[in-house]
Amino acid sequence: MSQKVLLNATEVNIALHRLACQLIENHDTFSNTVLIGIQPRGVFLAERIKTMLQNEYKIKNVQLGYLDITFYRDDFRRSDKPLEANKTNISFIVEDKKVVFIDDVLFTGRSIRSALTAIQSFGRPLEIELLTLIDRRFSRHLPIQPDYRGRQVDAINEEKVKVCWKEKDGEDAVYLINN
Repeated sequence: MSQKVLLNATEVNIALHRLACQLIENHDTFSNTVLIGIQPRGVFLAERIKTMLQNEYKIKNVQLGYLDITFYRDDFRRSDKPLEANKTNISFIVEDKKVVFIDDVLFTGRSIRSALTAIQSFGRPLEIELLTLIDRRFSRHLPIQPDYRGRQVDAINEEKVKVCWKEKDGEDAVYLINN
């Protein structure tokens, strides 16, 4: 097994600032916009973006929720082991709001399709956008594309993209892992 660094900590930070600035360009004060981190790994990116918007760009009242999609996936019954759901925590109404889904890696698009179904339990958003740190652009099974991307990666199916966060993994980095 070999791994290659796609983004180091400095490059991750630069990508996060660029993504935050793009969100500000399109959502200004975030008065009608909410951020939704896709459980489990999109939550780390979503929290970082929210913190950056508030602390470094002085955007007040950024609303952030977490959405679990476990039982909305089309493959959840295909596993022999019982699935463990993550926590959904959305303490606001999404009705007529602009929703930005946030996930670390966009691979096949199935997670986002599941999120589109799951969010309907919380109302009907005005519009939904997708922000992802890594876009594996040649791996899509569904016609889903990000509105905001940190980096595009051309990885073949046997290769994995691993996003590491300082809060969970002890470092900020993105690796391409070849089995």
